[in-house]
Amino acid sequence: MARVVVCEWVDAAAVERLRERFDVLVDQELHADRPRLFAALADAEALLVRNQTRVDTELLDAAPNLRVIGRVGVGLELIDVAAAEARDVVVSWAPGTNATSVAEYVIGAIVALARRFVSATSHVAGGGWLRQAYAGREVAGAVLGIVGLGDIGTRVARRARALGMHLLAADPVAHRSSQAVQEFEVELVSREELLARSEMLTLHVPLLPDTRNLIDARAIASMPNGALLINTSRGELVDEEAVAEALRSGHLGGAALDVRRREPPGPHDPLADCPNLILTPHVAGITLQANARASAHAVEEVLRVLRGERPRTPAPR
Repeated sequence: MARVVVCEWVDAAAVERLRERFDVLVDQELHADRPRLFAALADAEALLVRNQTRVDTELLDAAPNLRVIGRVGVGLELIDVAAAEARDVVVSWAPGTNATSVAEYVIGAIVALARRFVSATSHVAGGGWLRQAYAGREVAGAVLGIVGLGDIGTRVARRARALGMHLLAADPVAHRSSQAVQEFEVELVSREELLARSEMLTLHVPLLPDTRNLIDARAIASMPNGALLINTSRGELVDEEAVAEALRSGHLGGAALDVRRREPPGPHDPLADCPNLILTPHVAGITLQANARASAHAVEEVLRVLRGERPRTPAPR
């Protein structure tokens, strides 16, 4: 009987589908213990991961019988896809399964920051009741800049348009005939113009050489005073020290960061005690529904490969 290793959090119902046919080892913390993980993979034919497992040549060498890696989600930065393919190991991912969850997070963060929910909560919890000090601002009519107009960016645009926001987007591959442009009235502009005009900015691009430190001190300085920043993509897109300085000076009116350069950030977090800041532990794409969709998709891909079939969503290099 083939062995499947699940070394991170995967929906229980999806795991049960695997148990019907395979010997399944489930340990949500196994990704953090490389020696134990390597031992478990010695005779495994399939591995399911999320975004904490580093799949490199060392891991692949420890898994000589591995046939397929199912990524429960979309980020592939920790998976050496080329090295896996060189060993005839199929890597599959689950695009689109958490896009709605991320889009809803972005809209929620925009409203929470604009209305200053976090700081107002702390104020009231401390015994205060200065209503005028926490008036906030409406999002209707505000300019939202979207960096990256792919699946998630388009879903953000749909929801933001329903709130009456004016939408800008910077994406070199977006076309003026796209749904976002035609149906949601998104204005395509350069990245420089986007930064200069966006009262609120949300990031939806992968980590690439030209997106690393995309939001640095210079970029922040070019944004309108009091602008809001939301990052649900990759922590390395943002210079955290620059964001901290801008929050403390008031040039940034608020930020919501679901992803960090280091996860968890540790005791010397440059963003500690910054005002009007929402910090969440990489959960924008993790809802009960999204986890169920992503897990079911990843498991189905693993089942297909172990049956000798081609995956429907092989990971891109």
